[in-house]
Amino acid sequence: MKFETLITRRFLQKQQGGFSTSLVRIATWSVALGVLVMIMSVAILRGFQNEIRQKVVGFGSHIIIKSQFIGNGYDEIPISTLRPELQEIGQLDGVKHIQFFAEKGGMIKTDDQIQGVIFKGVDQQFDSTFFSSCMQEGRLFNLQDSTASNEVVISRTLANKLHLSLDDKLRTYFWQENSYRARAFKVVGIYNTDLTDFDNHYMIGDLRQIQRLNGWDDTLVAGYEVLIDDFSKLDRLGYEVASACDYDLIVTTIRQMNPALFAWLDLLNSNIALILAVMAVVCVVAVISALLIMIFEKTSMIGILKTLGANNTSIRSIFLRKSAEIVGRGLLFGNALALTLCLLQSKLHLIHLDSESYYMPYVPIDLNPWMFLLISAGTLAVCILALLIPATYIAKIDPAKTIRVE
Repeated sequence: MKFETLITRRFLQKQQGGFSTSLVRIATWSVALGVLVMIMSVAILRGFQNEIRQKVVGFGSHIIIKSQFIGNGYDEIPISTLRPELQEIGQLDGVKHIQFFAEKGGMIKTDDQIQGVIFKGVDQQFDSTFFSSCMQEGRLFNLQDSTASNEVVISRTLANKLHLSLDDKLRTYFWQENSYRARAFKVVGIYNTDLTDFDNHYMIGDLRQIQRLNGWDDTLVAGYEVLIDDFSKLDRLGYEVASACDYDLIVTTIRQMNPALFAWLDLLNSNIALILAVMAVVCVVAVISALLIMIFEKTSMIGILKTLGANNTSIRSIFLRKSAEIVGRGLLFGNALALTLCLLQSKLHLIHLDSESYYMPYVPIDLNPWMFLLISAGTLAVCILALLIPATYIAKIDPAKTIRVE
């Protein structure tokens, strides 16, 4: 057994009484609470970012391609599904899926209510994963028939405003040139995303209904929605998709379509950095205080070790090992507490939120194992580096003076 390890175990690990014993416990729990706050803060803020980003992208897509020309009134200029750009875009590294869509403004009229809506039409290639996860009642519309389906899904917000339930018929009027055209739809599903701007206006159905209303053939749509496999590639793929498209198309990323929302999400990163910095300082101050008190209480022992031939490096190693043990215990307790609280919130949703203000009914949690590892490793590294400064005090201790005083 190494000399430093023996001294650490015999003299420092089994301290009884003294001010440093209580301070070591305080330092251990300070590190634990600091790590707990760091992990919980990052998990919650990252959870907010991921959940809101997934909802906004799920309602549309990562990249939207439409005609850059504007039609008369509310009409959109259609683009063909047979354009050569589609094949090139589909082969780009990172592009996961391409689907077609069209939107048309209209008005739902019931016996006692009138509500403006946007009817979004999709086809059989529509990725329904997001809406399936948001469905509260019923099912998604059926697009497998050869004829246009009259089935639609509406939001819980619209259902409550218009007093609609499953299997109800809803009469919708669409503005067409100088007149209007009526369509009757059947409600087969009710979804809820907690995104007020979308839930207040959108109902989803068959793309062929809009094609018929606009007099388009089955190869014409309002635009393409491009889904990618990694949100971090959004800016690069947005540029590559725009480069692949002809001059008559305009390419917009989901970030460009919702600048205020994504600016708010980016601002959360500053909050994360601030919380990590403050909690790291708390951990460092607690551990440095414990180390200094241990050095002051063991000044005579340091003098004896120097008299017996131990050099400053060896003695410094003894106290750094004890300090690392304090940090290690704090990290262990902090990670255990954070994991427990994260799992409880993730599974049981104990803390609720106002969905109108926060876009979700409960506090979201991002349970990423790398987050636990990186925060723990970073805290340990910062604490050990900070401890090197007070540990230099050991070199200033004169064994002759400490032994004489003792």
